[in-house]
Amino acid sequence: MPAYIVFTREKTIDQSELEAYWSQAPAALEGWPIKVLAAYGRHVTLEGPEVEGVVVAEFPSVEEARAWYYSPAYQDVVQYRFRGAVYRGLIVEGV
Repeated sequence: MPAYIVFTREKTIDQSELEAYWSQAPAALEGWPIKVLAAYGRHVTLEGPEVEGVVVAEFPSVEEARAWYYSPAYQDVVQYRFRGAVYRGLIVEGV
């Protein structure tokens, strides 16, 4: 069953850290069964506080999504994102 990782950027702290993340993150996707469905496109907030951006990525399963997120390659690069902004991230299983 497909699963989706959803990240919302709530607040930018350090733009240079985010730029370092964005320049290195594509390498952490290589070899993984990931399909980016949305990435910082126009969005409309219907409920809750406004967010700065949204990313949605599809994986074949929750297990594959978790494996990618906790992979050494992604964990090395995600540190830039942690220093660059406040994000909320989750995995949701599809139907």
